Amino acid sequence: MRHPPRSVLLAVTGAVALVGAMTVPVVTAQGATPACSVEYSVTGQWDSGFQGAVKITNNTAAMSGWSLTFDFAGGQKITQGWNAKWSQSGTTVTATNESYNGSPAIGTSVSAGFLASRPAAGGNAVPTSFKLNGTPCNVDPEPSPTPTDPPATGTAPALHVAGNKLVDASGATRRLLGVNRSGGEFMCVQGRGIWDGPVDDAAIKAIADWKANAVRIPLNEECWLGLSDINSEYGGTHYVNAVKDLVARVEAHGMTPIVELHWTYGQYTGNSAGCSDVHATCQKPMPDAQYTPSFWTSVANTFKGDKAVAFDLFNEPYPDRAASTTTQAWQCWRDGGTCPGIGYQVAGMQDLVDAVRATGAENVVLAGGLAYSNDLSQWLTYKPSDPTGNLVAAYHGYNFNTCASESCWNSTLAPVAAQVPLVAGEIGENTCSHGFIDQAMKWFDDHDLSYLGWTWNTWDCSSGPSLISNYDGTPTSYGIGLRDHLRAVNP
Repeated sequence: MRHPPRSVLLAVTGAVALVGAMTVPVVTAQGATPACSVEYSVTGQWDSGFQGAVKITNNTAAMSGWSLTFDFAGGQKITQGWNAKWSQSGTTVTATNESYNGSPAIGTSVSAGFLASRPAAGGNAVPTSFKLNGTPCNVDPEPSPTPTDPPATGTAPALHVAGNKLVDASGATRRLLGVNRSGGEFMCVQGRGIWDGPVDDAAIKAIADWKANAVRIPLNEECWLGLSDINSEYGGTHYVNAVKDLVARVEAHGMTPIVELHWTYGQYTGNSAGCSDVHATCQKPMPDAQYTPSFWTSVANTFKGDKAVAFDLFNEPYPDRAASTTTQAWQCWRDGGTCPGIGYQVAGMQDLVDAVRATGAENVVLAGGLAYSNDLSQWLTYKPSDPTGNLVAAYHGYNFNTCASESCWNSTLAPVAAQVPLVAGEIGENTCSHGFIDQAMKWFDDHDLSYLGWTWNTWDCSSGPSLISNYDGTPTSYGIGLRDHLRAVNP
């Protein structure tokens, strides 16, 4: 989507300028960070009691409430506490947040203390395991849900291209039908977190309950690479681990994760500019040669062992708004370099395919066309070369786009779809209804193609547009159309 709602796009001020042509380190996930860490300590002890403390560090996404549980093994009993609501049932101790400390951001800690009794003649055995919101702490992260939410048992299939279809390892066709989960592209660069709303197992299960089988995850290249203008709590390793965790949760529910580059570096102030900022705070017309190849090298190295993950190279190219001719725009799209009307060096789609494949990654790769991915009229002519053959055409369609009718789809999309898989990475409308997407989904169904609705976020449907009003999956009037359709085609 070109314009997420203004209510969530806060201005970024005081950004630290990048100096010169700095070398960007390739970020890889080396040694998984625990989802949470708990430090337990006994700060005072006497014959029949003791004082204890816990320090809880959140290493995943920002929370909207927390509950810590652990078990005493030596007959200890909580008598009172502070900075948390403490309770005990049998041997199990529970500490839940107070109103003032319930939303620890990623990488931050909360401390709480308590008084407890203990047998006078006994010891004071230290608890050995802790869970935060049902997730084990101090161990490598796992896509395990809370105790009240049965574990997800599905596994997303490895995908590859066969002719003009996406297929799994057995050769069965896999249409990608699902939603976009926005937030990872803007929250971090605005210094407000990593995700917009919850991405825990319950939140992902709510998507699966719509019978979605794919989730597109927009990302920000500066946050992934941990560049100097990004708050360290939301960039680099913290960001990478948060993305890995979300990908794992999506896969655990049998859904295909599509990691997608949404916002990038490079100053553009020409026609249809989304912002004048050099930093990755809005949609740029093309990816930048300075950082985007490093981004895709890192992402590909991170996920190349998992062919269930698909890569969407760049959200919505629009070099056609800067160039004088359509030919110039398509050449810029494929080949990059010095492009008419764009003041920074561009990474073309061929550069990005090459960056991914140079790592050995054979994951499916999506490439959207011109006009914010709405124009695929010359996609086949300028198709990048992919030695693995796992290249997919990506289209975005909204009711306000130029190509938003069956006649346009028949003339420009159908010829592409006859030769390569075609995925509508975003479909939507700003009417707060679902008349347009109903028409679009029928056409894509009739042509055995894929589509994902924008977006699984609780914004106003006319400015988002938003599929839900609550992260439990409550649909908006617009979202009802996608939900009911997905349930009908994936019973």
